Amino acid sequence: MSLSLYDAVVRPFAQILPGVERCLEKGREHCASTGRNVDELVDCRIHPDMLPLHFQIVTLVHMSSVAIAAAREGSFGAPDLTLNFDYAGLQGYARAARGEIEALDAGAVNALSGGRVTFRAGDVTLPFTTEDFFLSFAVPHFYFHVTTAYDVLRMQGVPLGKGDFLGQARTLPAGATAPRAG
Repeated sequence: MSLSLYDAVVRPFAQILPGVERCLEKGREHCASTGRNVDELVDCRIHPDMLPLHFQIVTLVHMSSVAIAAAREGSFGAPDLTLNFDYAGLQGYARAARGEIEALDAGAVNALSGGRVTFRAGDVTLPFTTEDFFLSFAVPHFYFHVTTAYDVLRMQGVPLGKGDFLGQARTLPAGATAPRAG
């Protein structure tokens, strides 16, 4: 069995983005239960020289749904840092990204294979094949920013666990057996 571009890229995004939404919702619930203004979380960061939760959410969306759209055009840039969201806006932005990912057609994504995507930001130009763009650039960045967003929320006392991060694993249906190779 070969692994398609859709399987390698879109299915993991579709698994993890609901986890991002769950983590953000738990952040909202935690603030409500402790009397904290949830919008304070938007600017929280792990370390003074790291970017805040706002940047983490904007960038993980950029590296998932925006990256898929950019691969169709062959050109990708840095995240839009002019986006300005409160906490509810970040939740909506993540939810919209999940909706865009879930609406993707496998055939259309797989048709992007063998193409080229050029990343441009300032003086930096990085030419990629579509596969290398996703597997060596967009997907690793996506996971980094998802992890950092999770860590920011945990540092603020939000009760999160690994299951919140992972989303729903793609398991076999009850009673099914996995096909064996060979």
